[in-house]
Amino acid sequence: MRGRTIVAVLAGAACAVQGALAAWGGGRTLLRPPGAQGERDFAARCVRCGKCMLACPYTAIVPAGFDAGASQGTPCIDARKQACRLCADTPCVRACPTGALRDIGEVTDIRMGTAVIDEDRCLSYRSLRCEVCYRTCPLIDSAISIEYSMREGDAIHATFAPVVNEENCVGCGLCVERCPVDDGGPAIAVKPRTER
Repeated sequence: MRGRTIVAVLAGAACAVQGALAAWGGGRTLLRPPGAQGERDFAARCVRCGKCMLACPYTAIVPAGFDAGASQGTPCIDARKQACRLCADTPCVRACPTGALRDIGEVTDIRMGTAVIDEDRCLSYRSLRCEVCYRTCPLIDSAISIEYSMREGDAIHATFAPVVNEENCVGCGLCVERCPVDDGGPAIAVKPRTER
């Protein structure tokens, strides 16, 4: 009897911890792989089989961790660690057996999210020449361009600041991966597209 009581208490504690993790991570928005059609659609279709993760040649697609709550184990991309390389043949989409990833004919069909620049932390907006996000962008001059302007109160020097075109940004995260700012994270982030 005593052993059963201990097992029951441990099982109850495990359920409580799992419930707390789910509640805690419930508000976290994940960057989904190419072809996800919004979080609700993706969650309804994804069976956590891992085939998209195995198909990714760059190991960019990983399972969401404990902090993702109920989304734990679902495929996502941590752009700071390894961004999506926008493979021309989208092996992750082709590997998906349930249609959770679909409808990608070419790179410009991908809509993972939109890059957002923190102008207070970006080196370029602080009048230092950087342009790393611009140069690394696979859709250079389309998704990210450079805006030239004279520095405020300075008639000699210019600021070369990156500007994101929300319509053309596919949210691959290469700009996030390569951003040299690292005190408290990069100066650019990808805001995932949650719904279509």
